[in-house]
Amino acid sequence: MDSSFKTQCVPNFSILSEDQIKEIHLATIQVLETTGIRVMDEEAVDLLKNAGCRVKNKQIVQIPGWLVEECIRSAPSLVSVYNRKGEYAMQLSGSKAYFGLGTDLHNTYDIESGELRLSKLQDVVNAAKIADYFEEIDFIASMALPHDVPTNLSYIEQFRTQVENSVKPIFFTAAGVEDLTLIIEMAAAVAGGNDLLSEKPFLIHYSEPKSPLSHSPGAIKKLFFCAERGIPICYVAGILSGGTGPVTVAGSLITGNAESLSGVVLHQLRAKGAPIISGFGNCRMDMLTGTCLYECTEYRLGISAVADLYHYYEIPLWGTAGMSDSHCLDQQVGIEAAISLLMAGLNGSNLIHDVGYLGQGLIGSPASIVMCAEIISYVKHFIRGFSIGEEFIGLDAIQDVGHGGDFLSHAHTAKFYKKEQWQPMFRNRLDIQTWKNQGSKNYGDIVIQKAREILKNYKPEQLPKEVLQELAAIRKKAERVLLDKHFAA
Repeated sequence: MDSSFKTQCVPNFSILSEDQIKEIHLATIQVLETTGIRVMDEEAVDLLKNAGCRVKNKQIVQIPGWLVEECIRSAPSLVSVYNRKGEYAMQLSGSKAYFGLGTDLHNTYDIESGELRLSKLQDVVNAAKIADYFEEIDFIASMALPHDVPTNLSYIEQFRTQVENSVKPIFFTAAGVEDLTLIIEMAAAVAGGNDLLSEKPFLIHYSEPKSPLSHSPGAIKKLFFCAERGIPICYVAGILSGGTGPVTVAGSLITGNAESLSGVVLHQLRAKGAPIISGFGNCRMDMLTGTCLYECTEYRLGISAVADLYHYYEIPLWGTAGMSDSHCLDQQVGIEAAISLLMAGLNGSNLIHDVGYLGQGLIGSPASIVMCAEIISYVKHFIRGFSIGEEFIGLDAIQDVGHGGDFLSHAHTAKFYKKEQWQPMFRNRLDIQTWKNQGSKNYGDIVIQKAREILKNYKPEQLPKEVLQELAAIRKKAERVLLDKHFAA
């Protein structure tokens, strides 16, 4: 066999050619150089001006293309993320795909009563435990925006709850530098100090520009805070096509890219080589209802093009998948979650979040997380591909069995069937009579029951007692300093 022959057959998917990528990049540079970006922070404006940018009307900054490309090159092409135990968990680079939860959902389906209600802190616990249980889910996030804790303590409580109920990396949000500082203090307590946290970060902060073409004071301060401390930040534009961005996919790509790349420039000027995850999303406004569509063909096309673009830049990129615009766990959820997860895996987005989202990004469901865990398992098996190496082709086995025999009893089958064949956790493969005898359950019944079982029986690995005490003390401090604090937008 030719020594250069690749035996692993891996599916791949792309939208843009290299010429098209360059066209989008050049159009983005034109926007940054002429229209410019509104930067609502004096320190950031001075930083950009001193780096060679032109400033108009105090806040409009025109960024030259050479500076954008210099900052693209200085952004690391690999961001390593660990779990809370300091063990290697995610290598955000190339086309490696990792799947996890999203943040801040106002409503949640109660797993016991089935009631749709305002989210509570217990919903953060539930999401963390279910995600920790499934090896298919690579990182966690709050899912819920709890309404039963004081507003200014919400993100502090979310982070504390997550780190106490899962060992996995945490994708988290914060209102401003004020609570972000305390969250990082909590993380350092878990990691064993600020140096160890910087060396082996187990958390990624999420923040974003303000569309169209603006960076708010609060977002810039958080961006700088993370850059200075070496904390990975996912700073991505989230435009609404037809609302805060152009209605066309192409136009939304240019606008979103200008916002995100200008964020990369700010971040890298503040701390060259600091870890950043970029990219952007271009959700669509439904022109009939005015709603924000989290799952539609235009969004999938756009975000797949974004993946091509940021692979070209060699900057780790964010993505979304595993969500639905449906308001309940129904057939629509299955369709939209499966399509989005498969496409995200194929386009090679690195940090794929929002797994389990319902209701256009407003509703959480523990059972939806369970369902998506199985879909992710399927997707990971699919994007792995298959081997056509000599051992896998099995010419000897084919010759042994010959004409009219069977492969069931052959050693080749026993050796490879577990590796080659994907097995579902919950999907039905029973014969009709067995299915009837077992209660004729539908898929929704099964994943709801599984979510209940996990929450009743699963015990995540606990933090040491002294770390729990330190987290409680930081939470008390947060209560003293944040309850009456006003956060910069």
